[in-house]
Amino acid sequence: MPTPIVCPSGLAGEIRGLTGREGKLLGDRALARSGGTIDKMLQSCWLTTTDPGVYELADGANPDWSKVLVGDRFFALVQIRRASFGDDYGFSVQCQSQGCRERFEWELDLGELPVRTLSEEARAAFKSGNRFETALPRGGRKVWFRLLTGAEEARAAMLRRQGRENLLLEAVALRVVEIEGVADKDRRRFLEDVELGDLAALLDAFEEVDGGVETSIEVECPSCGGVQDVDLPFERGFFFPRARKAKPTP
Repeated sequence: MPTPIVCPSGLAGEIRGLTGREGKLLGDRALARSGGTIDKMLQSCWLTTTDPGVYELADGANPDWSKVLVGDRFFALVQIRRASFGDDYGFSVQCQSQGCRERFEWELDLGELPVRTLSEEARAAFKSGNRFETALPRGGRKVWFRLLTGAEEARAAMLRRQGRENLLLEAVALRVVEIEGVADKDRRRFLEDVELGDLAALLDAFEEVDGGVETSIEVECPSCGGVQDVDLPFERGFFFPRARKAKPTP
């Protein structure tokens, strides 16, 4: 049954739940290595477009998902998962307390995850060339960056598979398109010399304009009572849920 959704950028359409066809996609290791699994799933489960939002689409055309913002892509995937299996999502967590380290099950309602819509200013900037401006805290040097799309997301996944050691630097370098007074060929070297505090400030600037699903959640260990923040696990169990005994969110 078609389900209408509106993505954080304003892209709107109808989706359907997963079928055995998508189950086969999830088991295709070659497709997973190429980074094409998510694109294929979105193409299959997105039925119609009712509002193109920030994207330039021909009338009635569906999106090219490699050009769709990461926030929209993940939001659509969450809705596809909800349409397929409902709102409950159970997963395993290990307590971070050194004196505990107990592994336990947690369950949340996917429909209650906060969603950040893309601001009007950010929508306009994306449509005008996907170019945003900020400045480094130390010295005030201007930095221009972009919102990530599916194509950049695939590149980031490839870098992770290659075992790049400095993931913080990679996350920043992937989004920065220009630095005041720095030639393009020297941009990577410049970022390598930037203090970690400034790199963290750039990540904060990115997050301020990004739209999407808030995936950082708070869980409580039933063994020691410790509270910790974890990132919502996006793994095989997300699309192949199994019956679990889970501790519900308070």
